[in-house]
Amino acid sequence: MQREKLYTKIKDWLLELNIEIVHENPNHQTFIISKEAEGIKNMILVIAPQILIIEQFLFSCKKDQPEVYKQLLIKNRDIVHGAFVLDETGERVIFRDTLQTENLDQNELVGTINSLSLLLSEYSAEMISFSKL
Repeated sequence: MQREKLYTKIKDWLLELNIEIVHENPNHQTFIISKEAEGIKNMILVIAPQILIIEQFLFSCKKDQPEVYKQLLIKNRDIVHGAFVLDETGERVIFRDTLQTENLDQNELVGTINSLSLLLSEYSAEMISFSKL
């Protein structure tokens, strides 16, 4: 699917789902979205060749926290769509998912957003404690 056509389709889906588009850049094929009632705040969507990258910053932790990293990896097994990842500094914990764009449909995008919402509802107390270490 052409990136421009996909961009329009994703924008339509977001609007249909009543998700706020905080910022968009058609030239860079990006959206920043929020639906705070579901824990979505400044989630970034980037249309790259053949994939849709979805990321949301969750919290910061100090470097070299092996017990925190271990707990996040264990929790990754329970996440339906997406996973915890660290940014290049090793301090910022991000929720990230990538979806193939060739046959992307609205249900896949909703699945990722719902997965993060569920994760936040079940695991927020632990993430808050990790951010304080």
